[in-house]
Amino acid sequence: QVQLVESGGGLVQPGGSLRLSCAASGSIASPNGMGWYRQAPGKQREMVATTTTRGNTNYADSVKGRFTTSRDNAKNTVNLQMNRLKPEDTAVYYCYLADPITGAIYWGQGTQVTVSS
Repeated sequence: QVQLVESGGGLVQPGGSLRLSCAASGSIASPNGMGWYRQAPGKQREMVATTTTRGNTNYADSVKGRFTTSRDNAKNTVNLQMNRLKPEDTAVYYCYLADPITGAIYWGQGTQVTVSS
């Protein structure tokens, strides 16, 4: 089993910044994929940013140029630096870890990000 714990959410004004962190523990496969999804009220969960063990990254068009994801393979952590936040970024953010061999996907408990003046 794999456990993921997120931290760093909160309330921020438009134009502000937040940094989310996620730490994975347990039986972690390598290589693997890690990253972030988010879900706003009344909407489906959507991909925000993904990163592979090799450091390849992918971002949703809506966050390109504003969000940056990074990971530490030795510590099994992944971060999401969010700059120039907009009200439409308000959502619960979930980190995940994907095992490409078994197809298993593990999720964190989610952390609330609210962008409001």
